[in-house]
Amino acid sequence: MSTSAIVMMVISMVVLWGGLVAAVTHLIRNPEEPDES
Repeated sequence: MSTSAIVMMVISMVVLWGGLVAAVTHLIRNPEEPDES
């Protein structure tokens, strides 16, 4: 693999896993209340 391919792979992994971690921490800090209807 070339250097640019490795850099792009690392960037995409950071974006994906960073978004997942941000979503999980947001849900932990602000849990959704279930609808009681």
